Amino acid sequence: MPDFSIAIIDSNMLVGIGMQQIIKDIMPADIQVFPTFEELMYAIKSGKRFIHYFVASRVYFEHTQFFRENARMSVVLVNGDMQINGIKTLNVCQSEKMLVKSILALHGEGHGPGHPGPNMMKNTHVGHPMGMPISHDNGAIMGEHHSEMYQNATKETKADPIIEEQLLSAREVEVAILLSKGYINKEIADKLNISVTTVVTHRTHIMEKLKARSLADVIIYSVMNGLVEVGDL
Repeated sequence: MPDFSIAIIDSNMLVGIGMQQIIKDIMPADIQVFPTFEELMYAIKSGKRFIHYFVASRVYFEHTQFFRENARMSVVLVNGDMQINGIKTLNVCQSEKMLVKSILALHGEGHGPGHPGPNMMKNTHVGHPMGMPISHDNGAIMGEHHSEMYQNATKETKADPIIEEQLLSAREVEVAILLSKGYINKEIADKLNISVTTVVTHRTHIMEKLKARSLADVIIYSVMNGLVEVGDL
């Protein structure tokens, strides 16, 4: 069990649970969801310690002083591109891929004391992909599946991805990298000089081997295993 905790404070439990499951895939932490600020305070007074607070904008503005005092540890969940001076924000109304990219970027920045940096994440287990469906109406996160753990098995050199264990074949690694970078099947086929049918077959095998339920899960795997950089997504 990780020795640090992350708090998500949001009265919308669908958003809270969805965030909990996506973050769990990226950061190996104990993640708790609180529907109210008062419940968070009760946990803190009971001795619970948190290294990060992911807080709904409404809750943030109702309790600004607390989160300002913990600004380096706080991330405000916003609907759109709203910026708050001195506080990091995370737009929850965006595509699944972009949401994952944003969280990975926050993780890489190490925005608070005790943050598990990229080196800590290498050669660790990555949570089972959750297949987090995004509402087509407003992009709200709605998680439905619990995590499993699967063994991290790959790393990359710039010239050639190296397979530590035979989880993905060398060709599947190439396809996973291109998928993570946003290439469609036809573009991947052209780049690798293979047929679209072969790309689809590799893609199916990748999803099965990683137990992935969405492309975002492949992206998380690729970033966490050093196959792609967040900036390349």
